[in-house]
Amino acid sequence: MKPHLVLTAIAALFALIGCRSKQPDVPIIGTWELISATTTEKDSTFSTFDPTRKMIKIINPTHFAFLNHATNREKDTSATAFTAGGGTYTLASDSVYTENLEYFSDKNWENHQFQFVVKIVQDTLIQKGVEKLEKLGIDHVIIEKYKRVKQ
Repeated sequence: MKPHLVLTAIAALFALIGCRSKQPDVPIIGTWELISATTTEKDSTFSTFDPTRKMIKIINPTHFAFLNHATNREKDTSATAFTAGGGTYTLASDSVYTENLEYFSDKNWENHQFQFVVKIVQDTLIQKGVEKLEKLGIDHVIIEKYKRVKQ
């Protein structure tokens, strides 16, 4: 291969690498376990965290997914409620995390966007935002806290 073609190919490769979107400084990528959750509707705030359930959220560079199930071991496992969902997300440099919910156990929630502000304090991810679905009568603020799952 001629030297100028090699240099052109290398320059093109570096240009492509440089065009990739950079991840914000928030180290959100990983697996997180829900440790608390609250909801505020109108003037009332209450816990929605259920210690008989376990929920994890998995975030990779482009997608998120969450899995939630009962922790009790019933003989009839089909009776145990299980929810899951996921989709794409964006994370702006100002810590605005926007989920595009593409998949969910309840189809009424699919194809909606939910915006949160996230922050990480040590090994805890805190997300706060509004969940609003007019056709379901849902309009509340949620705050969820997750602990990073150690590998």
